[in-house]
Amino acid sequence: MPAPTRRSFVASLAAAGIAAPLAARTGLPTRRSVPPQKILVLGGTGFLGPHFVRAALANGHTVTLFNRGRTNPGMFDDLEQLQGDRDTGDLASLQGRTFDTIVDTSAYVPAHVTATAELFADSAQHYQCISSISVYDGLGARAGTFAEDAPVLEIADDVVAKITRIRDSFAHYGAMKARCERAAEAAMPGRVANIRPGLIVGPGDNSDRFTWWPVRVDRGGEVMAPGDPAANVQFVDVRDLADWMLHCLEQRVVGVFNANGFAGDVSMRDVLVGCKCATAVPVKLTWVDEAFLLENEVGPWMQMPLWIPADARGHTTNERAIAAGLRFRPIADTIRDTLQWAKTERGDAPFRRTGVPAEREAELLAKWHAAVKARADQPTVR
Repeated sequence: MPAPTRRSFVASLAAAGIAAPLAARTGLPTRRSVPPQKILVLGGTGFLGPHFVRAALANGHTVTLFNRGRTNPGMFDDLEQLQGDRDTGDLASLQGRTFDTIVDTSAYVPAHVTATAELFADSAQHYQCISSISVYDGLGARAGTFAEDAPVLEIADDVVAKITRIRDSFAHYGAMKARCERAAEAAMPGRVANIRPGLIVGPGDNSDRFTWWPVRVDRGGEVMAPGDPAANVQFVDVRDLADWMLHCLEQRVVGVFNANGFAGDVSMRDVLVGCKCATAVPVKLTWVDEAFLLENEVGPWMQMPLWIPADARGHTTNERAIAAGLRFRPIADTIRDTLQWAKTERGDAPFRRTGVPAEREAELLAKWHAAVKARADQPTVR
């Protein structure tokens, strides 16, 4: 599938009803009595970046992008775009430039963050480092609650020193993100917002870690629903995250924040019923317990997006971010808009990284029904 052009991307957003002004989406005033700012976005043409750029432009700010020019190169061709490569240390196009705020959506390697933050340490008033809740030691491996002061993953200095390219950082993703946070704060103490999103979802998400559900339910028929229907799930709509990043930038909000849903609990049942309500085709949700899924080697998270077994299901607090202005739209809006985007922009490309293939799902459902029937047919022992 060819990369979306800026025109087709914006058209798909408009079709989904999400190219609305910032005020209409969040209830925040479109200009919060702040002067226009010069914003440098490191990245800006992937998934989160475009949503942030549009929000910033809608509020009257000037945005410059710095990237390699490889991801969606036709996007935002009316903006100033500086080319360079953090992997090779090529920051020449940034030399001698000044900006009010730096938004780092591509912070993966600590040395990269140090280089850019130090370059603007004498001029910029604010640095946003987009980190991840993956920094937490034990998240995804044990149940529990993870607040901003929970221990983070560590990595040896000599290992960090050897990693100079973004793709090489992914093997140590959480620990490297934690180091990026420290690098930003060290270079610009007291002027950094280290923002830790959870799963970022919504229109434009090609990772398919959420998109799979609206699309699968819209296909109709019997849908295998994983685990406990009441299990808590968390994610953040990319538009809510982008709008809050802009709010933090304008209000000079600093510190460490978990940017993850929601204002109240959202269950797996809530999400799948929401997907069912977003389609007009007949759908039956069949809830299959996690012991059966694990016995049949169904992988959590990627094969069954959003599903994490109970003994590994961590929860991140978000009270600090909510107090600082983070707001969440209804999950029904996220589901509807993601499905609309998938139909108009994502296209018919198969889900290669997420979800259970249709034939495998049918086999598992048949096996599950047989097991349920066998238990029901067993005589009652009195």
